[in-house]
Amino acid sequence: MMSLGCLAPAQPPASTLQLTTHDTANRIGSVTLTCDPAGGTHPKRDKACGVLSAAGGDFSRINARHQACTLIYAPVDVTAVGSWRGKPVSFHTTYANRCEADRDSDGVFAF
Repeated sequence: MMSLGCLAPAQPPASTLQLTTHDTANRIGSVTLTCDPAGGTHPKRDKACGVLSAAGGDFSRINARHQACTLIYAPVDVTAVGSWRGKPVSFHTTYANRCEADRDSDGVFAF
């Protein structure tokens, strides 16, 4: 007699991203972020993974949090490169300052 084993539900592929920031003072920040499970060098990896999960891994769909920022122009370039649940990610944008980068990414680029 043959028995059928139980099949475990398929786990989504791990998500691995390299996040960088570069400002006009030539300060460069770089962290890794892995999700499913959360890991890497990002200081708030659990929150960042939650934000990205809610946006389906699409940085352009992140909901900005309510936070006041100054109108001081000090541009910050940000990039995210890697994969989200098996799909390639390549994101780049420029924010007016670090506060806006933090606010508009809901903390994903707060490092």
